[in-house]
Order: sequence, then C-alpha cells, then structure tokens
Amino acid sequence: MFIGNLQILAIPALIIGILFLYKASDILVKGVSKTAAQIGISTLIISVLLVGFGTSAPEFAISVGAAVQKQSDISLGNIIGSCIANLLLVLGISSFIRPITIKGGIIKREMPIVLGATIIVVAFSMLSLLDEYHLIGGILFLIFFAVFVWFFIDCAKKERIKDKPIDTGKTTKNIIFIILGIAGVVVGAYLLIESAVTIACILHISPFVIALSIVAIGTSLPELVVSAVAAYKDESDIAVGNVLGSNVFNILLILGVAALFIPLGAINSIDDMIILLIITVIMVPICCTQNKISRVEGVIMLIVYGSYIWYIYSGLNFLTPIL
Repeated sequence: MFIGNLQILAIPALIIGILFLYKASDILVKGVSKTAAQIGISTLIISVLLVGFGTSAPEFAISVGAAVQKQSDISLGNIIGSCIANLLLVLGISSFIRPITIKGGIIKREMPIVLGATIIVVAFSMLSLLDEYHLIGGILFLIFFAVFVWFFIDCAKKERIKDKPIDTGKTTKNIIFIILGIAGVVVGAYLLIESAVTIACILHISPFVIALSIVAIGTSLPELVVSAVAAYKDESDIAVGNVLGSNVFNILLILGVAALFIPLGAINSIDDMIILLIITVIMVPICCTQNKISRVEGVIMLIVYGSYIWYIYSGLNFLTPIL
C-alpha cells in the first residue's frame, strides 16, 4: 500500500495498472495463440478457449495476486464485480452499438453453463466452501473447470469444418510476447491492487466496494473492447460468447485458484452474489426474446448497472438482514 506522501500516486498507479493489464493481456493472447497454432492445436479450439482466458487474464492476475497478498476482499470483489460488469456493462454497450443476435447454440449450451456456474458459487458460499472449507471448494471449482474445458474442446472438434491457415510468425517472437505479456499482467495487477487498497483507505471505503466497482471495470476492459468491436463488426456470437465464457473462467478457474490460498469471506458477500445470480437468470429470457438483445434492452442494462454501482456505494445492503 502507498504510504505518506506517496498516496498522491494512487490514482496514477491505478490508471497505469489498468493500461498494463489491458495491453499485456492482448500481447499474451497473441503470443499464446500463435505458439499453440505452431504446435498443431486447432485454431477453432484456440479461439474458443484463449479468447475467454485472454480477456480474463487481468481478473486472474488481480484475484489470485490479491489472494497471495491476503486481500480476500479484493480477490472476491473483483470476480463478482467483473461478472456483473460483463453481463450489464459490456453487453449493454455492445448491444447499444449494434443489436446483438443470439444464436441457438449459445442459448442451449453456453447460457446454461454460465447459469450453473453462478448457482454453484452461491451454493458454495452458503455452505462455507469458500471460507472455512475453502480448500475443498477451490479443488471442486477446478474440477468443474476441467470438465468445462474438456466439454468445450469436444464440442469444438465436432463442430470444426476446416481450419484456416494463419500467420504464426517466428517462434522466438511469440515466446517473447508470452514473457512480456505475463510480466505486464503481473506488474499491472500489483499496481492495481496497491492503488485500490490505498484509495479505499483514503476515502474510508471498503476495499470490497472498490474491487466491485473500479477494479472490476478496469479488469473488464478486455471483454468490453472485444465485445464492442465484435458487435460493431456484426460478429454477435463473439460478442456474447466472450462475455459468457469469461464469466465461467472467472467463477470456476479464478475463484478456484484463489480459494486454494485463503478463505475468501464469501458468506459476508452473499447479497452481491445473489444479485449476480438474479442478473444471470434475467439474461436468459432477454437472450431468448426474439433471439437478440435490442438497443432498448442494452440501455436498460446500462441503467441497471448504474443503479447497482449507486447501491454498493450507498451502503443500502437490503438483502443482508433477510439472510
């Protein structure tokens, strides 16, 4: 945490950390995808798995890094906030740019997986599998994630028609990209965590709230860029698939790894998890209605997200007394 006169550097460090995460994750994805192609992995499998992992790289660095630093509030808050931002902010902006057409496969396959993962994280939180029994919860999450990856690779193989040749470039250059990408993500994560904790202390705001909002939006920038550009180019399946895939990675992989290090204090954040579950459930009929997300629905999603940000900063935790 920044101390003394160095506190003035917190906001610049936050911005620099976000920029590092954004650019480093882009470099990392390029390096890994081209290297994977060189060793003969299907480009379809690469696009399905690495886009989800690549856009979740900042969340991974922040949440796992925070867990290593014993900052459970930031570790958990970043994931919950990022998942909510993906569904409301990213899809809201993307559908406002261009109405998003939802393919039947996404509704039948990806949407149930995301909903299932969200239900699991709420159930695990209530059963203390992310707190007292966090090691068990973490291991189970990673097992579920392995099943998810296996299932998706199997689907990708069955749906593959023909791989398109791609320019893989030089192996040395790709390896350098991977090294620089990992280094950049680590540096960006460190700056973002330290600055977020400092800002929370200065403003007397809970680090969890900072993680739910500022940190989550910052780490969701890759998803926002990918989905917004995809929507603009009328690649609706990428715009939606990126968000849904990222949420699965966030919950199963990142929370699974983070839970191996420390108890995440999930039971104290159950109200925000239920909000995430409600939003995920509501997304099902939105996606199924005429198989598209309209501009009007996109605007409503952005309004709901703005209301959620207001809610977490207002301190109106109306669900806690009920639970």
